[in-house]
Amino acid sequence: MRSSRRYNMMTVTRTAIVVSVLAMLVCCIPEPELHLYDNGNIDVNLPMIDINLDTYWDYDLETTYETKKNWRDEWYYGWDEEDQRLFGNIGYTAPEVFLLRRYYTGSTPFVPHTSVLSATVKGHNYRARYNWGYWDILVWNDVITPDGVQSLIFDEQTSFDYVTAYTNQSLTLSRYQAPRYTRSFYQPEELFAAYTQGVEINEDLTGFEYDPVNDVYVKHIDMTLEPLTYIYLTQVIIHHNNRRVVGVDGSGNLSGFGRTTVLNTGITGEDVVTVHYYNRLKYNCEKDSELVDIIGGRLLTFGICGQNGNRIKHRDEVTDEVPHYLDVTMQFNNGIDSTFVFDVTEQVRRRWKGGVITVELDMDTVRIPTRTGGSAFDAVVKDFEDGGTHEIDL
Repeated sequence: MRSSRRYNMMTVTRTAIVVSVLAMLVCCIPEPELHLYDNGNIDVNLPMIDINLDTYWDYDLETTYETKKNWRDEWYYGWDEEDQRLFGNIGYTAPEVFLLRRYYTGSTPFVPHTSVLSATVKGHNYRARYNWGYWDILVWNDVITPDGVQSLIFDEQTSFDYVTAYTNQSLTLSRYQAPRYTRSFYQPEELFAAYTQGVEINEDLTGFEYDPVNDVYVKHIDMTLEPLTYIYLTQVIIHHNNRRVVGVDGSGNLSGFGRTTVLNTGITGEDVVTVHYYNRLKYNCEKDSELVDIIGGRLLTFGICGQNGNRIKHRDEVTDEVPHYLDVTMQFNNGIDSTFVFDVTEQVRRRWKGGVITVELDMDTVRIPTRTGGSAFDAVVKDFEDGGTHEIDL
């Protein structure tokens, strides 16, 4: 797999609650004079989201680990029209359709949910009705793919208190998490979410402001729609290749990430999996005045297990005991394929919410295999001791 209840209505007409899903907080506006009406429509506004990688990947790593620099300075693979066609945009794409869940908790805030009201929002405005009392609101983007097939699956049945997103196993072999999982998992699509609790809809309209243009009262709710899937750009830089590596099979794996994420909290699950993605070989890329060949690709993950990457500010806050391996299958000029495995654990931990993962391979130090899957390297993972998976010291 890739994947009626009647409410007492408010006695206020044309009263609006605007949920501002922004990358910053909405400033408070003085409350106008209140006027009471009949009826109870409420507006929910969902502005566009613009996630800029230059800002999002602005890591503060200090000199303990490396000097601070823009990710573009370390990304040599580039991103041409063919990459765009095969892999999509290099960065995030602002969503236009949203899924909205409202949970009424009566006169008591921050209590477990007993029911949910669901809606799909096309565009950036949604009007609904609310009871007096407290509400929790969860918003995430609808997943829209070019072929109509998605990997993300959402569990809303286990509990009203949270929504869990996950993907299933692909057909690609990967034993880093064996014996529980012997195959890698599909990468998730881009996922953004925001959640707020204890929103009070009170009868005297305290906290509302008047909108004279639309003749409605408005309540702003400060929410931040944040990425829950993290983009990694991988590149295997091949020095002195001289056409010894002539291609790739187009697939790669990056291990050690959570299988699930909770939309309400943004925290990744503890179940560790390997993520499958696609890559491509480019010849004659320039790196520091040298022409090199590069195997590059883009993938999304739910991030490091047990953490919300958006809440971490520094590498020292990353609590991760899981190793991370990058593997790619290279095709040699004698017709033999071999899978190479690179330990990228520290790079992933330094880039806990995505970024560039780089490994370098000097072909003058690599013996070309002479049999299918064969070479003299030892495997990183013992289950892979088939002669075709090779550990590369970095």
